[in-house]
Amino acid sequence: MFKPSWAGALLLLLTAPGSAFSHPGHGQGGQQVPANQNPPAANEVRITQEGAYRFITANGIPEGEVGAFPNQGNPHAIRAQQYRFRVPLKPEKSGALTPLPMQNFGVALNGVPFDPNAAEWWRNDRRSGWKKEAFWGDTYTLGIDANFAHVQPSGAYHYHGIPADLMDAKASEQMTLVGYAADGFPIYSVYGYRDPTNPDSGVKELRSSYRLKSGQRPGGDEGPGGKHTGQYTQDYEFVPGHGDLDAANGREGVTPEYPQGTYYYVITRGFPYIPRYWVGTPDPSFGRGPGGGRRAHGSGGGHPPHRPPPPHRH
Repeated sequence: MFKPSWAGALLLLLTAPGSAFSHPGHGQGGQQVPANQNPPAANEVRITQEGAYRFITANGIPEGEVGAFPNQGNPHAIRAQQYRFRVPLKPEKSGALTPLPMQNFGVALNGVPFDPNAAEWWRNDRRSGWKKEAFWGDTYTLGIDANFAHVQPSGAYHYHGIPADLMDAKASEQMTLVGYAADGFPIYSVYGYRDPTNPDSGVKELRSSYRLKSGQRPGGDEGPGGKHTGQYTQDYEFVPGHGDLDAANGREGVTPEYPQGTYYYVITRGFPYIPRYWVGTPDPSFGRGPGGGRRAHGSGGGHPPHRPPPPHRH
């Protein structure tokens, strides 16, 4: 099992042997695909610090088991990629939230991207303003595996939720660094900081401040109708103070790797799972097209991305 230990490292080289939603044109499956087979190649990831930047070079192949791909909901096979991501070592907030378009939010320490958006829209019309979620509640319709990941048409394996294959029994009960966002701020999974000098401080699971909207969605030609179930991104609203995190699913605080404190993002069990906003400026290496880390999600690369509405505020 992959166990990150990165603080203070100037050079990190990992090469480990290998030991899981549809996009336009994909089928529909109803259950999560068990992670029960080895990836097609060994995991390769190199993390270095050069000047003012951290570079993550990887083939995007995870360690441990993955789901069976292709499957009913995801007809693509995993293939090695050629990623070279760059993030600032000393990230700064930009003063405004930057919405995540159809691209990677960040990258895990094992070199697998965090990519929460699914290129699926109501009536297959991205101009409708109703973008489907990769999963909601206990509903899995796009071939996702037990690692909360699946595969793009390009063969790129990527996470839509908690990177379960990076978490072991010990890490599941402590604050765990799992990667870096495109703006350079660290990404942690699920739990907050436990003060090692205070054995009674306990561990808290951090909750997002998003909730399902009340009432009904618009119907007819205006929307899919019905209750806000979480099937669509627009089913959710941000309510300050409803949970522990801000609209970008992050907060300021002390972490094991940053004892003096930092802003950090959190991957949560509830929406948005992986953040949908950056607080800093994302590096172009995470974009799509020339100079980006990969091609666009789905089969419609090159179309303008749909951006979610600004957080609802009371």
